[in-house]
Amino acid sequence: MSSEITSLITFVESYLTGLSSMSGELATLILLIAFVVLSALELNYPKRGLSLKQSRQSYRTNVGLFVFNSIVISLLSATPLLMVAERYSEQGLLSYIANTAWKALLSFVLLDLMLYCWHRLSHRFDGLWMFHKVHHNDPYLNVSTAFRLHIVELLIITALKSAYIILLGVDATMVLTNETLLTLFIMFHHTNISFRGEKRLGQVIIAPYLHRAHHSTERNEHDTNYGAVFSIWDRLFGTLAELEPAEIGIKNSSPQTVLGLVKFGFTPENPVPVYELDVNLKSMIAEAAYYKAEKREFKPGNELRDWLEAKREIIRMVYGDKAVRKQSNPFDRPSMQGPYTLC
Repeated sequence: MSSEITSLITFVESYLTGLSSMSGELATLILLIAFVVLSALELNYPKRGLSLKQSRQSYRTNVGLFVFNSIVISLLSATPLLMVAERYSEQGLLSYIANTAWKALLSFVLLDLMLYCWHRLSHRFDGLWMFHKVHHNDPYLNVSTAFRLHIVELLIITALKSAYIILLGVDATMVLTNETLLTLFIMFHHTNISFRGEKRLGQVIIAPYLHRAHHSTERNEHDTNYGAVFSIWDRLFGTLAELEPAEIGIKNSSPQTVLGLVKFGFTPENPVPVYELDVNLKSMIAEAAYYKAEKREFKPGNELRDWLEAKREIIRMVYGDKAVRKQSNPFDRPSMQGPYTLC
């Protein structure tokens, strides 16, 4: 594994040096080509089968949210990170390193470590998860999910990156290179694909199978694999999990439109599903109520009481004790909070 890490570091170092003169237009072209290629791969070789309708819904929402966020960011500042870099690049801790390649490599590794810490905090604190859950609520994980971010979370991340640029003194070229590489890795690990050697690759970087586990509906599964690029942080801090999730997304119903997601980010909890009693369940309740009444030597006026008691028993059998406790009055529909409020 050490030889693989050394090889990767050497590759990244040479790659970063080669990208030192990259322009914004070239970066945009690279990302656009990568997006098209990854989309084509998951369309032809999907790990999880998605219908055309499901894929369209996810892509439409994610691209729409990306456009919305881009407009908001552009209204605040055209290129906020590059502007910060141009002003503070001569200062900071990196100014003590003479070698340009090592300076670029260190800036990239530290950026990834910062994002790992931020990502972990987003799952730990309710106030941060409130916005981060927008990214997790996509039930059809694909390359476009990489751009499913709530505007408030995006602004916080931008502020953190600005502080990181000032502290280290990262110049504009390195910022552009880091952002391009980071976006490529994030698109890659969200892609709905699987390939030979994926687990071996996952020993060094976050591969798609690792990030799929992070998008599990189960909290003990999605509170893992926080890395954006390198999986070494998860290994070091004990948050790595290698498993295949049964379901993707978040529990309970949640909006799947751009405006709905923007509003969803300001809601402190996942919506609680409302369960309608189907015909079979109503028949079960009626039959149970009848036998209860017969056992008690039925008397007029007992119908409602027996029906409600039978209803509670059936609800407890189907939805659990919590559903019964949640009923504020006997005429409420059974509702059930998810296994967690915020995570």
